[in-house]
Amino acid sequence: MTTAVSAHPAGSMADRTGKAAPRGRERRRAPVKDRVWWWAVFGACGAPLAALGLWAATGDLGVNPVETIVRHLGDWALRLLVATLAISPLRYLTGSTRPIRYRRMVGLWSFAYAVLHVTAYAVVDIGLHGPTMISDLTERPYIMVGMAGLLTLIPLAATSPQAMVRRLGGRRWKRLHRLVYVAGALGAAHYLMMVKADITEPMIYIALLVLLYGIRLGRWIVGRSV
Repeated sequence: MTTAVSAHPAGSMADRTGKAAPRGRERRRAPVKDRVWWWAVFGACGAPLAALGLWAATGDLGVNPVETIVRHLGDWALRLLVATLAISPLRYLTGSTRPIRYRRMVGLWSFAYAVLHVTAYAVVDIGLHGPTMISDLTERPYIMVGMAGLLTLIPLAATSPQAMVRRLGGRRWKRLHRLVYVAGALGAAHYLMMVKADITEPMIYIALLVLLYGIRLGRWIVGRSV
């Protein structure tokens, strides 16, 4: 700051033309913009949970409140997982690095919804009845697949902090976090197996995942051939 003043005295051309000062203001504004984006993404991820709370408070959960709660939480777990998987391809297509800054947050929100989804099933739906839970896990394949998806997400959430990245090392951390592709496939399979009639919505998720995985595979093939 002192060097800039000595090089350009008061009333200098750098000040009059507005070239030097805006850079300083942009540096001061940048953290504010980042905070706005952070809260916007956080709010967007949390809005479905807030909506569910509002519906519960106003008695607007429909004719089958338990099913509404369980399905709503599961839907948003899968949606945010697909959104997490879409962030890297979005960076490739747009050239913008901003979405990468919020990938961890979106992924953790997906994990939170998945945990709440399973908790709602175990506590609200079956009342923590052990025999029913064991029977469901052994006799309903879609529940088994869904639980496998949740178990796949646990190490990803546990190793998401930067401290864990440093502890594991970048290469091992990246290899571990490839499990997100397995989690996405298991989540979509869980949804498809659960639906009894119209499979349109789960097939949309499957198509999106195939597209996203294809983009990632294409990038990998191109990188290997260079």
